Amino acid sequence: MVHLVYCDDKEKVLDKILNGFKTMVVRGAAGRKIPHSRVFEGETLYFMQKGSARISAKATVKSVHNLVKLSEEEIVKTLEDNQEKLNLSQKQKERWHRKCLCLVEFEGVEPIVPLNFEHQGNMDDWLIIEKIEDVVVGTSIPYNYDNSKFK
Repeated sequence: MVHLVYCDDKEKVLDKILNGFKTMVVRGAAGRKIPHSRVFEGETLYFMQKGSARISAKATVKSVHNLVKLSEEEIVKTLEDNQEKLNLSQKQKERWHRKCLCLVEFEGVEPIVPLNFEHQGNMDDWLIIEKIEDVVVGTSIPYNYDNSKFK
């Protein structure tokens, strides 16, 4: 599988990734939501800046940490212990202060020739797809959550 990760434009997340200041992304929720337990070492991450409709970078998953039922203290410690890789602002620390966290470390970041993203109404900020062409203008297919189900 490959993953399309939306990057917060206000926090300049994609810039931090491309400049090497950010080598890990986090997603969190009260329960195990996408991508928790559905992203694996060696898979490819594609990045796009939210609101741009352009997929412009890719990287390889280096490691994944899926955490559940974290206490308040464990959430703070997890985010703090990984802050050097996450490079989170205070606002982002508050956003990702959740009981279930998925930390995805990546390597080999490279800009790509931008691909035009075909947005569909039912998409989250992290998509799990078979190939990137499935969400690119001209080759996209109707998106569903089949690839997001637990295997």
